[in-house]
Formats: sequence, structure tokens, C-alpha cells
Amino acid sequence: MTQKSKILTGLVIATLALAGYCFRIPIWKMTVHFYDLMTDREAIQSYIVSWGMAAPVVFTAVQILQVVIAPIPGEATGFIGGFLFGAFKGFLYSSVGLAVGSMINFGIGRLLGKKFIRKLIPPSQIALLDKLVHRQGAIVLFICFIFPGFPKDYLCLFLGFSDLPLKLFFIMATFGRMPGTLALSVQGASLYEQEYVLMTVITVFCIVSAYLSYRYKENLYNWMEKLNGK
Repeated sequence: MTQKSKILTGLVIATLALAGYCFRIPIWKMTVHFYDLMTDREAIQSYIVSWGMAAPVVFTAVQILQVVIAPIPGEATGFIGGFLFGAFKGFLYSSVGLAVGSMINFGIGRLLGKKFIRKLIPPSQIALLDKLVHRQGAIVLFICFIFPGFPKDYLCLFLGFSDLPLKLFFIMATFGRMPGTLALSVQGASLYEQEYVLMTVITVFCIVSAYLSYRYKENLYNWMEKLNGK
């Protein structure tokens, strides 16, 4: 980073910090209210429906925020998308929101840099991401976006201060998230259409996939290392 960029970044951070301090009370109240809303599936659903014709735009914005504000459960919002808009539209709106949110996280990582972003990510996740970024290639990182349970939102932040090109990141983050997004959208649509057998099958498949991914995560990481070597 050049000296000019460092000064500009410092000014931006200082301005944001000053604004945050001056408006800390209303910001905190809004944050608590928003977090309570976003972690309640029924509240999210009611809020989105209340917007009527603008509901798709609001839902897409919610998906963007659930990436940027990592504690928000993305599984809940993805499921609601399929329930409210159907499998195809829910998948489409979710994919757009997740792609934009991923790009925002990537941009935050690139703007704020390594020292600041590392403080936002749990140490256990930092160790894993360090290993993947420094020892693995693009194919492995793409796989990380696909399999369930991986901290994708943290990965977007982390990759922002890596040497990964923006175009390549966009492809990985957008298409890598699609299988899981599609599964959640189909689940939600199946519930709305009362196709309980299909929903149950997909749910069981997702649960088993997530469990196996977590249970054998070390094997997966070793396999990804071998894949990258080849």
C-alpha cells in the first residue's frame, strides 16, 4: 500500500470512528433491534412480506447484510427466500444478494487491511484461513465455498487482503455458493407447496452433508491439499 493510500485509509477510519462515537447510542439501539429481528426467522419473514411489491428488493438486501454481518444465520434467510418466492426466484434473489455481500466483504478486507480484519475473525478461523490461502490454490478456495459448514463470510474478508484477483474471487464466491443456496431455496419452496417428502429428502441430505463435512473436515483439507498439488 502506498503512503497516499495509507493516509486516505487512515482518514476514512478516523471519520468513521468519530461518527460512530458521536452517534454511538442510536447506532447501538438500532444494531440490537436489527440483530434481534434478523435472528428470528418468523420476524424476518413477516418483515419482508410487509413490503409488498418491494419484497424481492428487501429480501436481496437482507441476504447482503447476512453476509456482511456474519452472526446472522444465512440458512434461515435462504430457506425463507424459497418459501416466499418459489425455488427459482428465491435462488436468484439469494444468489444476487450473496454475491454482492461477498464482494462488499472482500472490499472491506482490501480497504482496511490485514491488521484490522484479523481482529474481527476468531483465532481458530484465522489459523485455518492462513493455511488455505498460503498453501492452497484457487481450486481449493473454490471448494471451500461449496461444502457446508465452512466460514465463507470470514473467508471473503480474509481474501480481501490477499493477492487474489477480484475477478477470480467474484467467480469463486458467486458460483461456489450456488449449490447450497439452491438446496435451501428448494427446501423453502417445497414447504410452501406442501411437498413434504421432497423437503424431507433435501433436508436430510443437507444435514448429512454438513455432518460429514464437519466430521471429516481434516480429511477434506488433506484431500484439497493433494488436489492442489496435482
